[in-house]
Amino acid sequence: MTSVHAGPSRGRRTLVLLLWLAAVLAGVAVISRTHFSADLSAFLPASPDARQRVLIEQLQSGVASRTLMVGLEGGKDAAQRADVSRALGKAMRASGLYEQVQNGDHSDWQEAGTFVFDRRYQLSPDVTPQRFSVDGLRDAITDTMSMLGTPAGNLVRPLFERDPTGETQRIAEGLIPATSPRTEEGVWVSRTAPRAMLLATTAASGSDLDAQAAAIARIETEYTKATQGLGADVPKLLLSGAPVFSVQSRDKIKGEAVHLATVGAIVMGCLLLAAFASPKALVVALLPVLTGVVAGTAAVALVFGSVHGLTMGFGSTLIGETVDYAIYYLIQARGAAVPGTGWQRWRELNWPTVRLGLLTSVCGFAALLFSGFPGLAQLGVFSIAGLVAAALVTRHGLPMLAPDGATGIGMRRHMARVASGIVQAMPRLRVGFVVAGVVAVALMAWQGGALWRASLSSMSPISKASQALDASLREDIGASDGGTLVVVQAADEQAALRLTEAAGQRLDALVDQGQLSGYETVTRMLPSIAAQQARIASLPDAATLRTRVAEATQGMPLAAERLDPFVASVDAARGLPPITRDELAKGPMAPVVRALMFERPGGGWASLIALHTTDRFDKAQLVAALAPLPEVQVVDIGAELGSLYDRYLHEAFVQVLLGALAVVVLLGLYLRSLRRLVAVCQPLLLAVVLTLGGMAALQVPLGILHLVGLLLIVAVGSNYALFFDQLQETGRADEDTLASLMLANLTTVVSFGLIAISDIPALSAIGRVVAPGALLALLLSAAFAKRRVR
Repeated sequence: MTSVHAGPSRGRRTLVLLLWLAAVLAGVAVISRTHFSADLSAFLPASPDARQRVLIEQLQSGVASRTLMVGLEGGKDAAQRADVSRALGKAMRASGLYEQVQNGDHSDWQEAGTFVFDRRYQLSPDVTPQRFSVDGLRDAITDTMSMLGTPAGNLVRPLFERDPTGETQRIAEGLIPATSPRTEEGVWVSRTAPRAMLLATTAASGSDLDAQAAAIARIETEYTKATQGLGADVPKLLLSGAPVFSVQSRDKIKGEAVHLATVGAIVMGCLLLAAFASPKALVVALLPVLTGVVAGTAAVALVFGSVHGLTMGFGSTLIGETVDYAIYYLIQARGAAVPGTGWQRWRELNWPTVRLGLLTSVCGFAALLFSGFPGLAQLGVFSIAGLVAAALVTRHGLPMLAPDGATGIGMRRHMARVASGIVQAMPRLRVGFVVAGVVAVALMAWQGGALWRASLSSMSPISKASQALDASLREDIGASDGGTLVVVQAADEQAALRLTEAAGQRLDALVDQGQLSGYETVTRMLPSIAAQQARIASLPDAATLRTRVAEATQGMPLAAERLDPFVASVDAARGLPPITRDELAKGPMAPVVRALMFERPGGGWASLIALHTTDRFDKAQLVAALAPLPEVQVVDIGAELGSLYDRYLHEAFVQVLLGALAVVVLLGLYLRSLRRLVAVCQPLLLAVVLTLGGMAALQVPLGILHLVGLLLIVAVGSNYALFFDQLQETGRADEDTLASLMLANLTTVVSFGLIAISDIPALSAIGRVVAPGALLALLLSAAFAKRRVR
């Protein structure tokens, strides 16, 4: 027997295996230095318009991405909850992990109060020339004196002689949110539940999930310390906010990726072991799979710099895809007339079909490369690199290890019999499939665009219970209306502040009309230099003010001389320098300033105005009020996110159609026969239609990920259609070919079926489409065979 008959030569075998091992080790080296993330912002669009870009920046790294809401519910009584709240708040402030911690306890805000008092004439919007006229002074002093007999008098009385016009009080009222929480026992409490409330902003960026996890863990640790020794009846800790959601999503995605990979490997291993009845064949079959996973992961790391957890979760489906190549080889290379030549026969007869199936799959996944979502682009790179690597290992590596395929029989004969029965029975159901397809088209036409009604939120793995808790805590805190935001953009900081002040004047009119209960703006803490200069210019000199005070206090039970400290304060204020952002960056108000105003990554400055709306709020009137200021935009967050999704859904439709067209063109170039091209494409089209019809019948809201799944049906199903085309051309199907098709389809359906039951919606959506679609593609390929295969 020659060396050819005995299989590949030893030298060639050694060279091929060494090259394969070197490639795998290189991939492992790349992976070892790779950062793995689970930030769902990878599934936000990469190139939104200018207004949407501000929104996405806030979602990724703005104050909303760093805000934690803490609830202390139940326990013994309100006094106990207040004690725990104060202890927890104090410990959190001392940790340095949080930019600010608020719970209604203002004991640490003395510095801020001093700053507001000292700079009141630059901060108060009431400081105008009219305010310091005789009549203006008389009215302001009278209003302040009238408060001395009220519960607020204890706060006003110590400041009266230096601030008789009440500027400090006016500023404080403006800084208090319109819907601030109720206070009991000196701390914030819920209006509807026995719950104390805290609000914290982490110092770390919202995208730094490790730091966010550490901040959350610190709250839990300090809560344990604060409640130690209180017995069993202690308040329950409730946590929510974007950092909690982000960390929960990351942990869930990581756990799901490991779970899917583990279960997928076990299930695939059991199927292959049952099919081959040979541990050696099992190991050989898994080599292309492992190589594909390594190659896919390394390729994503090199292209994107990091690998998303959802990409690894999707990698479990690659097990079912890449193992198909090994199945085709190990089964179809059997039965060579001359021992050791099965690999050559397989390369001549079957490899061209497998290669074409690989190319069609690559065309399908290539559509993901052009997706506007970086996360989907990662899936495309991962799948293409993994499939190509697995196919190359099958083509060049497996013949070195198993020249005649798998020798064991196992369940393959039974699989061949089942497949043979399907091949014989399916053509009888052809008419039924066509009728079902017509019904599916009619159902889709009846539902129309309503069929594609999924949204970006449908990708979130956060449970309904967590979302409900977040809404409850947000209502308790009295957070601003999260649905509408006013965004100011300008070339420089001062221009942004002036525009923000102009927008505030128009919003004041809506407050007077009852449409807004209030709003939060950075200019209450950081007025523009122009506004500060105008206010300072409104202050009269000491001599003039002293004369006006004497006239204004005539007939009052107040001697004008008592207000000499007021005159001195005003005179001193006339020489104060403007308040700047750098000055505030060192004080307790810095977190609020940074939250409401920031420098844009691409240049320029942006300011946010958070609205507190009422039942009478009319967005159209808000837009009309701000229309004269083109740099000021009203962002309806829900509408903008919906617009983003609709835009990328449209683009995804185009990309999927182009991917499907590329598959058809590739098949046409290879088959060079219109009859054979129609025969191959016919079952694929009907598989897509029936899958869509099933989703429509089940009232499943479809979105971008379902659309991706439909393209994968075409990519995966083309392999089965091509094999049936090959079988029809020969007119005969041996049991090994039928068994390989049966087993390959089974592994694909099982692998996508696993992610279909995943708790991660982004994975589940693809699995629920591809698992039934791949099965339909096999059955329909058999049903639409023009000639019955023997």
